[in-house]
Amino acid sequence: FPEMLSNPKLVLVQGTLNVVMRQNVTLSCLSEPGSPPVRYTLFKHNQQVSALNRSDLTPALFTLTISSASDLGEYKCKAEYNNSSGGKYSNSLNFTFIEPISKPVLSSPTSQAKKGQNVTLSCFSENGSLPITYLFFKGTQNISPQKTMQKREAAVIFLFIDSLSDFGPYKCKANNSFPNNTKYSNAFNFTLAEERSHSQPLIISLGLILLLLITGFALAIPFFIIPLYKASE
Repeated sequence: FPEMLSNPKLVLVQGTLNVVMRQNVTLSCLSEPGSPPVRYTLFKHNQQVSALNRSDLTPALFTLTISSASDLGEYKCKAEYNNSSGGKYSNSLNFTFIEPISKPVLSSPTSQAKKGQNVTLSCFSENGSLPITYLFFKGTQNISPQKTMQKREAAVIFLFIDSLSDFGPYKCKANNSFPNNTKYSNAFNFTLAEERSHSQPLIISLGLILLLLITGFALAIPFFIIPLYKASE
């Protein structure tokens, strides 16, 4: 009598669950214990993909090419004896696409700064599979630990402008699990904010007072100056 089949194990033996377009993957399905021959059937979303018979205790190997979104999703395999009812199902494996990241954008709420000022820099890549890891540079020197973002949001660092060298140039880089896909941002420089002169508010105040005196004199002409002139004639 054949030994009772156990639930088979579905294992990825070649490739990764996070796949790129047109990537080949290989799945292994094996029921232990079990008495051969055993028929193994691979399903995707409950639809049969392929079937193999094994006359020994070696696993059934299924090689797939993930070439479109329809190839993603949940895979399971089924082990059964020929000409028997029922069968046992395996665990499930899910494939998802990984998308290359786009060039990150490095920006700041302010483009001008002065010595002694705190500023922020943010780095953001609009496209690409999460998580995305960011790293900030000043020139060629790394100025921050890696920041891995699990959500679609910018990585932010805080800086203190202490000298002219702190004005830049700054860059950031971004990468994710997509192979060989590190991208660098544009260069960013802070510009020196002009110091306002202490005499400038005084000049503005004097100008306003002079303007008010001229306006007052002009308004007084028809009411006071002209009647006085006519009275003296």
